[in-house]
Amino acid sequence: MAKFNLPVLLLLSSGHMVVDIYQGALPAILPFIKENLGLSYTVTGAILIVANVTSSIVQPIFGFVSDRKEKAFLLPLGAFLAGAGFSLLPLAESYLFILFLVAMSGLGIASYHPEGFKTARFFTGDKMATGMSIFSVGGNAGMAVGPILALFLVNSFGFPALHWMFLPSLLFMALILSFRKAIAIEGTNDRETRPLKPLPARGAHQALVVILSVIIMRTWTHAGVMTYIPFYVIDYLNGDPVHAGKLVSLFLLGGAFGTLGGAPLADRLGHRFWLRFSMLASSLIFPLIFFSQGFWLFVVVTLLGTILISTFTVTVVMGQNLLPGNLGVASGLLVGFAIGAGGVGVTLLGFIADHFGVPFALKCIGFLPLLGFLLSLTLQYAPFPERAD
Repeated sequence: MAKFNLPVLLLLSSGHMVVDIYQGALPAILPFIKENLGLSYTVTGAILIVANVTSSIVQPIFGFVSDRKEKAFLLPLGAFLAGAGFSLLPLAESYLFILFLVAMSGLGIASYHPEGFKTARFFTGDKMATGMSIFSVGGNAGMAVGPILALFLVNSFGFPALHWMFLPSLLFMALILSFRKAIAIEGTNDRETRPLKPLPARGAHQALVVILSVIIMRTWTHAGVMTYIPFYVIDYLNGDPVHAGKLVSLFLLGGAFGTLGGAPLADRLGHRFWLRFSMLASSLIFPLIFFSQGFWLFVVVTLLGTILISTFTVTVVMGQNLLPGNLGVASGLLVGFAIGAGGVGVTLLGFIADHFGVPFALKCIGFLPLLGFLLSLTLQYAPFPERAD
């Protein structure tokens, strides 16, 4: 049985951080692109749609390609495309060129994730969720660092300074190419010495559909809180934008902590149990938002982020256990497609907010984790004979 390999997991996690730097930075620089090209809000929003489709929705395709044969080159290639597409944005003088570069960066992000999650799987040993959380938290860090780094460069040196954003991509490419042989050798040994024990074929696909549905509810909740908590605080609690921004930051920070802290508990208590607990606890914590202000609102939002996202790596591992022969496809579906599909739901919340108000839209979000919990009760999941969860 393969051993837990922290150095390799940290290397893969650093690549995860790099590609997600560009994913996190794009929304932060959209106002500059809008101003430079004189775009409308609708046309500017279409840039994010292209980014979402190319970086998330298409991930299962790259997972399918990865499963056909080892595609370790997708790791450095993905980092290269993600960085190159983003760092060339200052050169774009037309809207179509912007879309091309955003799609290029998005495809790089999409190509890294399934191969990265699949490769990380073989270095987790018995602590599958714990090991995967180390890989995943790199993405959390990248999403958080991206906007800060991009805005620092633009505010300090102007929009053309985004060219320097290519450096993280180049550094990671040099690093992973230096260790490519060690990763390939150990990965091959892991595949040969650690057979997976899948759930019997009957019911595996149904279980995967349930997990995907729960992830969509979780992502819709996560994206909805990030989007509408600032509006709620500013417009209805008369808070200032800085206060609202801090709430979002703490919500994301709580998610990063939950990614690392929830995985060991899931390995100990059972993956299915932790998924159910997370959804139920999130549905109970969410209503406290409407009864909290000041310090206690910070506490509630941070706790919600921690509990809600604590199953991020857990659901990836569960999906991989259900499709042990298609780890790339499983990773692409669970990380890319499901998260992308959940994010699209924020558009519906926008319609609700426009017609019924932000507080009503926020209250609607509160029903999503409860629905996720009810869905999880139907989940049949026993990938290992010796464990029911």
